[in-house]
Amino acid sequence: MRWPSFSLILSGVFLGYIAYSVWSLAQLFVPPACGKGERCIPSFLRSKPKLHLALFTSVKPHPSLKDVKFVESWRDFNYTFPKAKELNLTIPLSTRQNGSMYLHLLLTQEKEHDNFFKLHQTPTTVYTKIRLTQYHVPEAATFQLLGSKENKIDENISGKSIRPVAHLKSRITFNILTDDIKFPVKNLPPEIAQLLVLNSRGEFLPIIQYDFLNNRLRDLVVIGKNDTIMMTTLAYAPVSTGKLRVMQHIETALRSLMSFGFNEKDVDEVKGIFADTNMYLLCITVFVAAVHLLFDFLAFKNDVTFWRHKQNFAGLSVRTVVWRAFSHIIVFLYMMDEKTSLLVLIPSGIATVIELWKAQKVIYVEVTFSQLHLPCLRFTSKGSSAAEQKTQEFDAEIMRYLSYILYPCCILGAIYSLLYVPHKSWYSWSIHSLVNGVYVFGFLFMLPQLFVNYKLKSVAHLPWRAFMYKAFNTFIDDLFAFIITMPTAHRVACFRDDIVFLVYLYQRWLYPVDKTRVDGTLVTDEKKHE
Repeated sequence: MRWPSFSLILSGVFLGYIAYSVWSLAQLFVPPACGKGERCIPSFLRSKPKLHLALFTSVKPHPSLKDVKFVESWRDFNYTFPKAKELNLTIPLSTRQNGSMYLHLLLTQEKEHDNFFKLHQTPTTVYTKIRLTQYHVPEAATFQLLGSKENKIDENISGKSIRPVAHLKSRITFNILTDDIKFPVKNLPPEIAQLLVLNSRGEFLPIIQYDFLNNRLRDLVVIGKNDTIMMTTLAYAPVSTGKLRVMQHIETALRSLMSFGFNEKDVDEVKGIFADTNMYLLCITVFVAAVHLLFDFLAFKNDVTFWRHKQNFAGLSVRTVVWRAFSHIIVFLYMMDEKTSLLVLIPSGIATVIELWKAQKVIYVEVTFSQLHLPCLRFTSKGSSAAEQKTQEFDAEIMRYLSYILYPCCILGAIYSLLYVPHKSWYSWSIHSLVNGVYVFGFLFMLPQLFVNYKLKSVAHLPWRAFMYKAFNTFIDDLFAFIITMPTAHRVACFRDDIVFLVYLYQRWLYPVDKTRVDGTLVTDEKKHE
């Protein structure tokens, strides 16, 4: 009896855990039932009372009488339908000097709406506080590198600012639990229990929650020293019990990410997955993301295993291997320059290390000196057998044709970018020019391997197990290209790779593996006739 491999067992356990997690997530949408004769807590909103919403601002989280400022009130507030309204806020001097500012929301039945302290002390008034400002490092300024010197110096200085400054949230979203539901006292959901406030009749008052997931970095606006009046949009949406519970869990999880070294931009990318995705699609997204992670691990493992035991490089394009190592380095530096999310950056960094290790397996790197006594690198293939030499001839032939297209296009693209596209620095222009060559023309460097396969009429020399894992992940990347924020060029590259993978699959069908010969060996024309 043959025992299953460790990878298969690990994959099964991992997928089982993910399936259980998805099931647990779905259970959050099933509210606890209130049995007959059981003590339950009903909602204050079940009688559909007439409520009003009063809005105040202050520069302190716990304002005094002179600090609080009345903004406006929403009379006869209809909490069953979404609503959005623009607010003109007066920005105090302390806030313009890199200070804070807060918005106070009071949901009340009182007719007098402009007395903050009287409303706050009313037992049936529901109060919540939202921070209007957030400290954030401004986006680096871009400019024409060949523009006027004065303009360049001013904007470059502002672009190098690394000190967090106060930003105003241009959009504030809050929710109210509007479900007509009764919570059993003995089976209160823990994430709901901490939000309950009861009145004298044993009813829980409306639960008002600031929508943490919709607090996005893209909505932040820098507060200038002369900005005395600024505009923000206050949006309201009713929320169900299930969605409120999910939001509470996600908020707790995202806050814990910060303690593991993730910055606010990484957390903001994760917010986008949950805030911009339908809840029913969310469970599918979580499962697909887990499968993507599993395939990444299996692809890395099988790729390393294949190359670790590989001694004969017949049929493998050395130039493709070297190009992949070079392109991974450029892409990794580009995503670092763009401050891409760690969700994309970490897998890219691991892949770069593996590609560099594979490159040193197939080439020698020597330091030589030119006639001008300048150091230069010389790359030579490690292949020495007749089959490997034949492969390198095919490899050199196709690369000679591709160079007629690749090099002029890359040079022209870099010149156009320098003349017409603003950049943060000369380094940024260099990286962007190189990565544009990688993304736009990088698929051309996948073609030498296709050409070698065509000439040899064989694909037996390829690491097909690792290749299939990468192919599945490429198709999954097409889905995440619309969910996770990433540079546009990187998003386009996800779809570009699909075409090349389909050609590889066609060659796999066209040239079936011959089980009677050793993997990677060549069959000459004489042996074929025999």
